[in-house]
Amino acid sequence: MKRGTFCIVVVLTLFAVRTIAQEKAGMQLPQAEWTQAGDILMHTPGQELFNGVIHPSAGLFEDYFDVDKAAAEHRGYIDMLQANGIKVHTVKEILEEVGIDSLRSLAGKVLRYDITGIADADTAATEAYRQEILMKMSRADLIRCVMLQPTVKLSRTDNNTGYEAQYLQNPLMNLYFTRDQSITTPRGHIICNMNSNQRAPETEIIRLCYEHMGLKPILEISGEGRLEGGDYIPAGNISLIGCGMRTNDEGIRQIMEADAFGHDTIVVVRDHKLWQMQMHLDTHFNIIDKDLCTMVSSRLYAKPGDPEYNTCDIWARKPGKKEYSLWRRDVPFVEYMRGRGYDIIPVDYNDEMHYANNFLTIGPRHIMAVGGQSEDFQRRLREAGVNVEWVPLESLIDGYGAAHCMTQVLKRETYHKPDTTLKKGNKAKKAKKKRKKR
Repeated sequence: MKRGTFCIVVVLTLFAVRTIAQEKAGMQLPQAEWTQAGDILMHTPGQELFNGVIHPSAGLFEDYFDVDKAAAEHRGYIDMLQANGIKVHTVKEILEEVGIDSLRSLAGKVLRYDITGIADADTAATEAYRQEILMKMSRADLIRCVMLQPTVKLSRTDNNTGYEAQYLQNPLMNLYFTRDQSITTPRGHIICNMNSNQRAPETEIIRLCYEHMGLKPILEISGEGRLEGGDYIPAGNISLIGCGMRTNDEGIRQIMEADAFGHDTIVVVRDHKLWQMQMHLDTHFNIIDKDLCTMVSSRLYAKPGDPEYNTCDIWARKPGKKEYSLWRRDVPFVEYMRGRGYDIIPVDYNDEMHYANNFLTIGPRHIMAVGGQSEDFQRRLREAGVNVEWVPLESLIDGYGAAHCMTQVLKRETYHKPDTTLKKGNKAKKAKKKRKKR
């Protein structure tokens, strides 16, 4: 290579590195759902999914779906996100990197030897044997242990080794919905307290992932508080938080008390229907841009008194203050959003049932949405200037979730508040002219 060519390459390389650094520097904890996404946490489902699909209702799923097809769809979704310059971190990759002692400790919490069926069982010896096995386990088997949550139910036998067992599992089949175990506010990461027993153990894994990435959570919801990530949407100057089937007032109170929202206005959207198909706020409402959102038609056109009629309570505080106070109660949610300047695209029933509303916004008017929606819905998005990438998720959506539910956005581009200085200046000039005319 000639020296001049080499210099050009070096300069271009340094420019590219500097550009990437500048882009990364512009990324921070998400303040607005519509700014450019930078880093996302996801989990491609594996063997742990099987138990969920053989009895979908008990697994919190809508219907049976093919586990292998689901995994392939998820990998394809990751590829599409990465093609947009988004860095995707997967739970499995993180578990393959964490300290072996931390992984072993996590596996030790879930591997159980049940000796209640053995009258003369030696508890100390059984525990010593369990610890011995844990110490011998490979990293891959420790990860399997974490995902499958096995219990070995022991009994005595008179032949061979003297033991036989039944093998039970409590696998983390819903872990691929990484939206729900935590929320990421402008303040930091909050570990949720899940509404369902089936999902409660998932938060331990997500906490370990955060700590490994150097993103120590700032709060963990506890006690009677309930919080799931699908109920939270950051919206520039405000936080939207659903309250209903999966998140309760106590969970929201804990976030406000800890000053963990990072916004001075909190909009608590009250769900009065409590329907599994619309378990979270992001299943019936979503945001595309600073002035554009979607809402399922049954909610958008509902009348007062209808179960679908959403109301919201507005909590606010003065800038620089910590404590919130209830400013307004039972505000019609549709009116509130329109009052903030939002146009609302309706999502009709058939599209809603195909998870059209559960899209992921990766940039202003740029979304990743479930493919196969009606021409009417596609037209509405086109007319609103929305760039849509249609994601094939036909198997995965039978788990009661879609593109938004499968992602925890860790970083987005910095949200810049609208500059109203010019508008104020123009108003002052107009007022001055009026005074002169008088």
